[in-house]
Order: sequence, then C-alpha cells, then structure tokens
Amino acid sequence: MRRPFLLAWLLLAAPAAAQPAPGDLALPLGAACISSPFGERRDAGPRASRNHRGIDLPAPAGAWVTAAAAGQLVAVRRRGAAGLEVEIRHEGGFATRYAHLGSVAPAIASGRRRVARGERLGRIGRSGITYGTHLHFEVVVGGQPVDPAPFLPVAPCG
Repeated sequence: MRRPFLLAWLLLAAPAAAQPAPGDLALPLGAACISSPFGERRDAGPRASRNHRGIDLPAPAGAWVTAAAAGQLVAVRRRGAAGLEVEIRHEGGFATRYAHLGSVAPAIASGRRRVARGERLGRIGRSGITYGTHLHFEVVVGGQPVDPAPFLPVAPCG
C-alpha cells in the first residue's frame, strides 16, 4: 500500500539545501576567467546545450582542478556532454560539479570519499562535448543549477 502523505511529509520535513554565500567558494583553477556564463546561450555550437547549467573556465590541458570547498565525494562518472565529471556534496546540502576532465586525481581514483577545499580532483581534458580545453563548473542547490559566478572570485574573460 502506498502512502503518498508520508512522502509529502518527508519532503516537507527535509531541511532546504543552503547555497554558499557570495565569495565562499575557492576558484577551482589557478587563474581563470568565465568564457561562457550561466544561462541561456544564443551562440552555442551545433552540439552544445543552449541552456548552460554552469560556467566555463578556460584552462590548458593537464591543468589541475581543485575542490572549491570541502565536502563528500558523491560521484565520479561519465555523463554525456559533460564527459568525465566529479560531484561533491557540501555542508548545507549544495553540490559542485566539475566536468570535461581528462583524468581524476590518484586519491579520488583510489576511492577517497572526503575532500578538502583546494584538494586536487583531476586534470583538465576534452571529455564530453567541448570546443576547447576548459572546466565546466556547476553549483546545484536543491537539485537545481544556480549561477556559480557570484560565489567565486572570477570575472568574465576579456
């Protein structure tokens, strides 16, 4: 017998996911700028999504990507257009995603589940659909993507 009221109660009783405060997250690359912002894109290539769920930070192939905040590693996966991706859940319930990686760091590959702010997650690559080497970075709050730019010390390129 199904109990839909129980599910509804659980959803209402669950604490809402908090988002980081502006400037709370560390830049996941040494130095970066935003080459493609969050949101609707008119100039997306023929295979790229028009609804951009994160920001793109250009970087050379092989550059290290680091955790923007401490948290629990929840996934290392290949996800369609995102390619090789790492996902971390942080205190407060929000998550960060790091996509288009070429490889993951040895500690991550060997099963480490807890990561520190600034810890190496992997290296920039060209997995998934890309038009150049970059990190696709997302912040997810309550299952919905939000613009990561306000939480990072980063400005648009050029």
